[in-house]
Amino acid sequence: MTHPSVDPGIPDRRGPLRYLWWLVTSQRRRIAAGALLGSAWMVCLTLPPYLLSRAIDDGLEPGRGGALVGWVAALLGVGVLNAWLAIMRHRTMTRVRLDAVFRSVRVVVGHATRLGGALPRRVTAGEVVTIGFGDVAVIANTLTMTGPGIGGVLAYAVVACLMLTVSPLLAVVVLLGVPLLAVVVGPLLGRLQGAEATYRERQGGLAARFADIVGGLRVLNGIGGKDVYAERYRNGSQALRAEGYRVGTVTSWIQALGVGLPTLFLGLVTWLAARMAAQGTISVGELVAVYGYAAVLVVPVEAFIEAGYDLSRGLVAARRVVRFLDLEPEFESESESEPEPEAEPEAASGGAPATLCDPESGVEVAPGQLTALVSARPSESAAVIDRIGRFTPSAATWGRIRLDAIDLTQIRSRVLVADNEADLFAGPLREVISGAGDRDEEAIARGVEAAMAQDVVRGLPDGLDSHIDAQGRNLSGGQRQRIRLVRALLADPEVLLAVEPTSAVDAHTEAAVSARLRAARSGRTTVVTSTSPLLLDQADTVYYLVDGSVAAVGSHRELLDGQRGYRLLVSRGGDGYSGSEGPDEGTVPPLREAVR
Repeated sequence: MTHPSVDPGIPDRRGPLRYLWWLVTSQRRRIAAGALLGSAWMVCLTLPPYLLSRAIDDGLEPGRGGALVGWVAALLGVGVLNAWLAIMRHRTMTRVRLDAVFRSVRVVVGHATRLGGALPRRVTAGEVVTIGFGDVAVIANTLTMTGPGIGGVLAYAVVACLMLTVSPLLAVVVLLGVPLLAVVVGPLLGRLQGAEATYRERQGGLAARFADIVGGLRVLNGIGGKDVYAERYRNGSQALRAEGYRVGTVTSWIQALGVGLPTLFLGLVTWLAARMAAQGTISVGELVAVYGYAAVLVVPVEAFIEAGYDLSRGLVAARRVVRFLDLEPEFESESESEPEPEAEPEAASGGAPATLCDPESGVEVAPGQLTALVSARPSESAAVIDRIGRFTPSAATWGRIRLDAIDLTQIRSRVLVADNEADLFAGPLREVISGAGDRDEEAIARGVEAAMAQDVVRGLPDGLDSHIDAQGRNLSGGQRQRIRLVRALLADPEVLLAVEPTSAVDAHTEAAVSARLRAARSGRTTVVTSTSPLLLDQADTVYYLVDGSVAAVGSHRELLDGQRGYRLLVSRGGDGYSGSEGPDEGTVPPLREAVR
């Protein structure tokens, strides 16, 4: 199986069938061992009828006790061998399935990580969950066909040869009958593939809707929209159920034919053999052998049908995985101008700290200072954060180097964007705020104090060891915001870009957080977006944005004195929006989108 530290390899994304083949070639030896064991097991299943016929014709019918004992002993030995082969085949194919599961999961998770912040905008959470659990399991089960599938072909050939030694007519029936069964089931497999694809799509969409309802349950209750969303989910669930019935109908026919057709085939071959035995064309022992051969042939026939069923479902699942893997990040690590791969800001090479610049807005973030961005439209200041945090393509620079010329891994390790939508993973609070590294008690205490989160810790039953639900659902909005701030401060990035870090707390808490944030980030580059005068008063430089561009820059006090629009915005006596006519004219949208 794939060890957690082993690279899963580069998947073949040229199509669902090629992806399945990549999983096969990624574990060639194990697949080959499974095919060998499966083939040996299938072929050995054909031996007991032959040995039984010899025991009847050579020992039982003529009354030779020694020959009878010998053939019975051989029959016992073959039975023991078959049991061992069956066990080893099952163990090997289980390892094949598990390897395929873990390999696909690592590939999907790795690509989700590569997509980063673009992931929620490209695919729903429900779709990722459906792919990571349901589709991956279906794909892994498809690989099981490599064992009994190859063995079934060999067993079919061996039975046909053995039948030929008994009667050419029976051999012809066997040779023509098995392909005919496949022809009968084939069209149903095509229908199953189409029905399964539609079902999987609806399942992913419904899972996404369920996640949205759970995540926004408090908000839905507050605005009275719970019943509306519940009705939408109910309708979607009923549509999925109807699609499930359609899949179940096709599946039931395939499985019924998988059992019924081989049985009818067995009955036909046995009837022909019985007539030939009654006419004296074949012996009693050969009649028993023919029945045994036909009964054994039921196993590979069922394996063929089951393999077709698994392959149809596997192709649907693999197509969804490949479609997910084909999603590309919104921009790659290198710019279109193909800069030098070693490009890095001056600070990284031992020079003076570098300035972050966003030409589109005119914002310049001085190193080592607390910079604030103010806009009547929070989306405008957040867009600046996205550009200088390299979450959207832009011409932003760090020093004299464009951000898109710097390796993305380096950017992510040195620049942290902290917003109120950042995921909170389930687990003990200590692990939630520590992030990827281990933090000592003293560092955690400083971070908790800086974010004014002591009351959050004290209010939980086990303090820092208390369990936090996914997305912090057992915390209030203000508590979640402060926990996210603690995590950002403990990460201690070279550059911290915080979006509305105090929007969900009361004025007293906001004043304390603002002062402590400045102290905690003293000498470190920090950018915040806010319209709160308590936080803006702590900033070294404030950029006032109008229509997404810098309209004025200075300290909070200077802008209060010189910019009427800014004064109206931060004093909360108006929206402060002045459009394109200048900072002192006009007012339009609401002053803050965040609920305080």
